[in-house]
Amino acid sequence: MTDAQRYGGGMEIADVTMVDVLRAVADPIRLRIVQVLADGKPHGKCGEHWDFGVHKSTMTHHFRTLREAGLTRTVVTGRTHTIELRRAELDARFPGLIDALIAGSQETASASMSSFSRTAD
Repeated sequence: MTDAQRYGGGMEIADVTMVDVLRAVADPIRLRIVQVLADGKPHGKCGEHWDFGVHKSTMTHHFRTLREAGLTRTVVTGRTHTIELRRAELDARFPGLIDALIAGSQETASASMSSFSRTAD
């Protein structure tokens, strides 16, 4: 790499296990991070798209957990760090998994909101 350094926690995609992936996305915040990253664009580690109501150190922990599980990679260009989902590699290793996780989390969020609105009435 010439002007950007990429690192994915040192994990080859062949070493990524389903157990590690599912353990990483079992946390609702990490699942939301995967949802944000699923748009295919690299995102800075700071910004309003990460306003999940937790401390910066907690977000750092979540980013590290996703990276160490093999779900994400961090791209360093100068002083800028961006994070991206290893979508193509994950789709090749576990076909349909990312789509299922995203669809399932959206259904769960919709069900939670409709349940909340019924109890609020």
